[in-house]
Amino acid sequence: MASHSSMSSKPSMHHSSATKGFVDTDNTEQPIGGRAPLVLNMHRFGEVTHQVCRVAESKPPLAWYVAFVICLGMLGFLGICVNYLIFTGVGVWGLNNPVMWAYDITNFVFWVGIGHAGTLISAILFLFRQKWRTGINRFAEAMTIFAVICAGLFPGIHVGRVWLAYWLFPLPNSMEMWPQFRSPLLWDVFAVSTYFTVSLVFWYIGMVPDLATLRDRAKGKFQQFAYGLAAIGWRGSMRHWHRYEVAYLLLAALATPLVLSVHSVVSFDFAVSQVPGWHTTIFPPYFVAGAIFSGFAMVVSLAVPARELFGLKDLITLRHLDNMNKIILLTGCMVGYAYSMEFFIAWYSGAMYEKFAFVNRAFGQYWWAYWIMVSCNVITPQLFWFKKVRTSIPLMFILSIFVNVGMWFERFVIIVTSLANDFLPTSWDQFVPTWVDIGTMVGAFGLFGVLFLLFCRYLPMIAIAEVKAVMPEADPHAHAHGSHAHHGGPQDGHAGHAGHGVPSGAMPALRDPRSSEGEP
Repeated sequence: MASHSSMSSKPSMHHSSATKGFVDTDNTEQPIGGRAPLVLNMHRFGEVTHQVCRVAESKPPLAWYVAFVICLGMLGFLGICVNYLIFTGVGVWGLNNPVMWAYDITNFVFWVGIGHAGTLISAILFLFRQKWRTGINRFAEAMTIFAVICAGLFPGIHVGRVWLAYWLFPLPNSMEMWPQFRSPLLWDVFAVSTYFTVSLVFWYIGMVPDLATLRDRAKGKFQQFAYGLAAIGWRGSMRHWHRYEVAYLLLAALATPLVLSVHSVVSFDFAVSQVPGWHTTIFPPYFVAGAIFSGFAMVVSLAVPARELFGLKDLITLRHLDNMNKIILLTGCMVGYAYSMEFFIAWYSGAMYEKFAFVNRAFGQYWWAYWIMVSCNVITPQLFWFKKVRTSIPLMFILSIFVNVGMWFERFVIIVTSLANDFLPTSWDQFVPTWVDIGTMVGAFGLFGVLFLLFCRYLPMIAIAEVKAVMPEADPHAHAHGSHAHHGGPQDGHAGHAGHGVPSGAMPALRDPRSSEGEP
């Protein structure tokens, strides 16, 4: 970590208070003998507290209302499509025999994959002590929760008789009917529900100290009550911090295997079948790499407009975005390798049906979908080899959108092309989506957008306590004789003055980076 003096020596690191958080500063270059700062233009903990809390405390920008109205309209259209589906039947989709799965399972796998980046950033990078995760982990975790909610919608409605969806669970009943425990479809139910539960608890526990900060800064009675209820009595005593850190570490350890297991189980929906194009052992690692690939692309797609609209460029810096783009490049290369190995194994196996399945993907009736997939997932990420592209905000945003489009088409190609042309040419058919298919897909994005925008509006988007821990001021020796040293403050484990937003009565003599002391 670069020292405070080395940070101050760079004139480009400083802007007036009017432009703070709204101007990009390139912090991707590592200075000699140190590391570039992860937090820019802020040297006191109170500045971080104010910068993050003002998003929830002040009126959102006009663009937030525009986006919210658009997403709410998409969500309303989802409600229309789902109700029409329930009252009419799944025949309103473009399904046929043999294409019994199409947009429904494509969207399910897509949304489960989107949620993987949040858990990887929060859990795995935390265990590896990667400090750059602190600026992006909170809303990446939120993205995980909302993506899994969108994913859970599709298995429930694709069964036809939605009122019998509870049969998916092993509940005692008078008919003594039980789910088939050897079916990967049931494994999905347990894997995704476990993933959602652990991710939700992990996200909430990590947010408790910051909810207490909002509680102590709240002006209205309702806000004080709501944030106080969510903060579950947090006072920031040393005992609270000790229990919090132990719980966070244990949840990170529990969540880490889920990054690998959940999408592996999802891939078993296909890999354990006998359908050509599905029956392959490469699917589990291939699906996991693709999930991380699409998940990080979605994080970039959300981080770029969020940091612009809410003035968070000093906390979500170019270094954060550059690192995420490097991971997109890495996982994009892994996905491209998987594509080539699929073709190689289809040829090397000598299986007639496998050969046909993959040649048909590239040159058959859905050739356009296959080449969109390859263009977006293999060719597009290669531009991230160039630093100018990795640090260009417009380019990285456009490329992240392309990656998500490509990953949606990947799931479509895997599912639909394999089913449309299976063993018997007499049973072949072509899937054509209906307006209900398209409306359900678009509506799921509306549901995701509404949840994410509400999160940005009312909850801390950035982990205040964790960001403070990577600042130079968190080093007890950094300001031993500096002008920012301060004395006194709450030492009895109770919150400080509400006007100063002190959520954690950490002992000031230890200069706990998680407290809000030192606020100007």
